[in-house]
Amino acid sequence: MLTALAAALAYLIATRALARNVFNPDASNRNALRTGLLGVLLHVGVHLRLWWLAGGADLHFFAALSLVALGMAVLTSTVGQRQRLDALGVVVFPLAALSALALASVDERSASAEVLDWRIGLHAWLALLAYATLAMAALLAIMLWLQERALRARQFTRLLRALPPLTQLETLLFRTIAVGFALLTLTLITGVVFVEDLFAQHLVHKTVLSILSWALFGILLLGRRLRGWRGRRAVRFTLSAMALLLLAFFGSKLVLELVLARG
Repeated sequence: MLTALAAALAYLIATRALARNVFNPDASNRNALRTGLLGVLLHVGVHLRLWWLAGGADLHFFAALSLVALGMAVLTSTVGQRQRLDALGVVVFPLAALSALALASVDERSASAEVLDWRIGLHAWLALLAYATLAMAALLAIMLWLQERALRARQFTRLLRALPPLTQLETLLFRTIAVGFALLTLTLITGVVFVEDLFAQHLVHKTVLSILSWALFGILLLGRRLRGWRGRRAVRFTLSAMALLLLAFFGSKLVLELVLARG
């Protein structure tokens, strides 16, 4: 629990520094991102300790949620070195802090974990990477929507000036979606190849929703390439596809593990 508290503290210190930079875009964010990376390392330590205690990697609801938040924190810390995305860190780092604390408080009682076959493990890790990347895309889409809305209303606020130029933010959004789409494609392929009875009763809704999300992201990327889709249409597609993905994975895990108490 102490490691989780330290991780949360580092994340929150980074959040405070980045929040100040949102209102002072000319300030350097290097120290804030370094503190965020410290939070990432401590967050990794939380998982490693709990996996050691349990005898293996357990990917239950809170562990999966924490890993996705951890992946988002890693992306924020690294992408933020090249792009001015302080506002993104203000959202991501507190989420990572909460997920680390939730994981530590729940898993202090964990005694053992089921060791996953390497094929199922590969499928699960690809899924988590895809969710983390596409969740970042969803946040970028929201930022793009806010920026477009402010520009249309000619509201040149400090928050607007803290964001990258519109075209740069849009390019970053589609690059993130492309990476996430590739990871999601690999997730579905490994699911078909490695997971037995993919359309079993407790997996069919997850499979169908994941495929629908994959199709929406694919249509968006194709529309971008062939017809130059952008702006509000890109935001709607991204958020709709991400909502389906959240329902597919975390919605099903929430019902199975926390409501029905099934592993």
